[in-house]
Amino acid sequence: MNIPANLKYTKDHEWVSVDGDIATVGITDFAQKELGDIVYVEVETLDQTLDKDEVFGTVEAVKTVSDLFLPLSGEIIEFNDSLESDPEKVNTDPYGDGWMVKVKISDVSEIETLLSSEDYKALIGA
Repeated sequence: MNIPANLKYTKDHEWVSVDGDIATVGITDFAQKELGDIVYVEVETLDQTLDKDEVFGTVEAVKTVSDLFLPLSGEIIEFNDSLESDPEKVNTDPYGDGWMVKVKISDVSEIETLLSSEDYKALIGA
């Protein structure tokens, strides 16, 4: 299972890559495997400012629909439009082309509340 050490994680199986005050968010390799074949990613919160842990979208797999929770408070400034026509990128490249949103972080201190790769491995029993 792929759990890159340079990323941060949430208990809800999102990953976060922070570059200054911009965070890129997606779901983890573990989450995409648990969901199965992803057929649709919906994010209707573009240009909205949300609090940490608010739902920013949904991911739909063949078997289920799951909410996506924002790992850090901030404004959703970009959605990965390529997922509209190619949602399986979340399965094939969850940490690369399968990213979901970019967020302008409003409280950088929240980064400290995220899990390290080691903490995330412990959470999922990897």
